[in-house]
Amino acid sequence: MRILVVDDEIELTDPLSRVLTREGYDVDTAYDGNIGSQLVQTGRYDLLILDWMLPGKTGLKICQELRKINHTTPVLFLTAKDTLDDRVEGLDSGADDYLVKPFELRELLARVRALLRRHTTDLHNTPTQRINVADLELDFDNQVAYRQGRVIELSTKESQLLRYFMENPGQLLTHTQIVEHLWEIGEKPNSNVIAALIRLLRRKIEVKGETQLIHSVYGKGYRFGVTTCTGY
Repeated sequence: MRILVVDDEIELTDPLSRVLTREGYDVDTAYDGNIGSQLVQTGRYDLLILDWMLPGKTGLKICQELRKINHTTPVLFLTAKDTLDDRVEGLDSGADDYLVKPFELRELLARVRALLRRHTTDLHNTPTQRINVADLELDFDNQVAYRQGRVIELSTKESQLLRYFMENPGQLLTHTQIVEHLWEIGEKPNSNVIAALIRLLRRKIEVKGETQLIHSVYGKGYRFGVTTCTGY
């Protein structure tokens, strides 16, 4: 498995590279966004670990450019930015996971293993699966949804979350259930991450004039589908 680490903090990048190498990964490093972007274009990587703020070209920009050309290599952001809006922006750029500095090394390694497992599984997916609820259709394998003639591009986590919702219409899905379904054991994300994902997904699948599908159940979780229930 090949991993590219792009971070201008040498005191973080070099030790991290050595640890990943000891774990059995083939690791390349870059300390500049422009160089990192060039490596991404010329090398074949199974995972990209990008710092958000980089000289030359930001990690956010690198991720956005990759997703525009349907580059599906998983991206893990390392950043000091930890507000809800920051997380929304990072996930909306196409990142698959987000780790706030400073972090525990074993947590990073757990997330690396999880992202690589999922990527390997995705590469061997069975033929395209499509799920329909109301007027929304999800093409899970291609990470795209369709609603009222709109094509809705989704990140990996958005696609996983939407599939979980659509496979359980009308059911109350708690925050704990969502975390356990989307993340591996030991990967528990910051509480802001779920809120950020829901906010992004709503923004994409519920534009003005369309029926609301994601319903918040205060203090408990979410319910998906067309509902006439009140109190949400």
